[in-house]
Amino acid sequence: MTDVIVVASSLLAGFLLLLPRIRGNTLWRATITPLASIIGSGFLVLGPILTSEYGGSAPLVMALLCLVAYGFGAAVRTNIATIEASAGRSRTELWLEDAASWALAFAYVVSVAYYLNLFGAFALHLTPFDSAFSAKLLTSVMLVLILVVGWRYGFKALERMESVSVSLKLAIIAGLLAGLGLFFFGLWHAGALYDNPAPTAQWRSVALAFGLIVTVQGFETSRYLGRSYDAKTRIASMRLAQWISTAIYLVYIALLTVGFPASETHLTETAIIDMMAVVAPILPAMLVLAALAAQFSAAIADTGGSGGLVFELTGGRLTQRQAYALLCLAGLVITWTSGVFDIIAYASRAFAFYYALQSAIAAIGMRRAGAPFRAASFFLQAVLGMAIVVFGIPAE
Repeated sequence: MTDVIVVASSLLAGFLLLLPRIRGNTLWRATITPLASIIGSGFLVLGPILTSEYGGSAPLVMALLCLVAYGFGAAVRTNIATIEASAGRSRTELWLEDAASWALAFAYVVSVAYYLNLFGAFALHLTPFDSAFSAKLLTSVMLVLILVVGWRYGFKALERMESVSVSLKLAIIAGLLAGLGLFFFGLWHAGALYDNPAPTAQWRSVALAFGLIVTVQGFETSRYLGRSYDAKTRIASMRLAQWISTAIYLVYIALLTVGFPASETHLTETAIIDMMAVVAPILPAMLVLAALAAQFSAAIADTGGSGGLVFELTGGRLTQRQAYALLCLAGLVITWTSGVFDIIAYASRAFAFYYALQSAIAAIGMRRAGAPFRAASFFLQAVLGMAIVVFGIPAE
């Protein structure tokens, strides 16, 4: 019965997402890119990490991560709203904008490699070819595929590929949440919910949370889609993407935290697959499919965002297609030289540096606009971003 409800929930969600009225909606199309990137890896790795590391405090940590991400998103949205008035911006703001953009370009390189390394790990987890070498080989093939499509057909082709994969991913997430809800109800009815203890206050817990900011990253891709959507649409799409992803994360982590013992949660890239086998027999296979859609769509989102970013930074001297080639080449190097959890921490630091610079830009802009409270809040966010850069650590 659980399998039936899980599949039915996914089919219903998929049907709704594929309705022409939704697929053809401009706001939804603009929302797909940041949403694909935000949910690209978070729901796959965050559950096991937060459950094992934070126990009963996992939902609170998840809420704080989303809150911090929303604050950084507010800074980026503020800058989107003022970007067309760049002639009135100071040299400091323009210099910080360039520095932030280059920082993001580097962060995209790391994040695309991260997404596709997870793609390789999940794709082979339930097969006889489940090995680190095979996973890296598959990751390399996917990097080349994205390069070929992006080079030949451009961002619009990537976006169409992304739209289908995002809809599939969200449909499977709906089934996953339905299954977890039934699992929760069964444990609650039997009085068997887990009361996982919260960790003792340690600096390591804070530093680990700093190293997880990349799992709620992705909203900033809206900032660099100016050639496809106007500023109002990009701002609205970023906000909507963060609302949807926050709701998914909070429900997911809350159900997971009381449904599984923290002491028995094994911290691996694909731990969630084995955990979900307890919830419903069909979920592991569905989750592998969702993982592939998630990583593929997130990698496409960041690849598309990076193309627009590099085009803007170089004044058109370097085309989006050439940017795709550089990103994919760097991704191949990272794939064969780094581990997944190390890449998470590297990407978190890179994105945090970008968010710190964007917050500093927003603080200067709000100070000039006569909004001292908002200026002060953005300045504090800039300080927080730099703290993440310095102190973030990988999960072990």
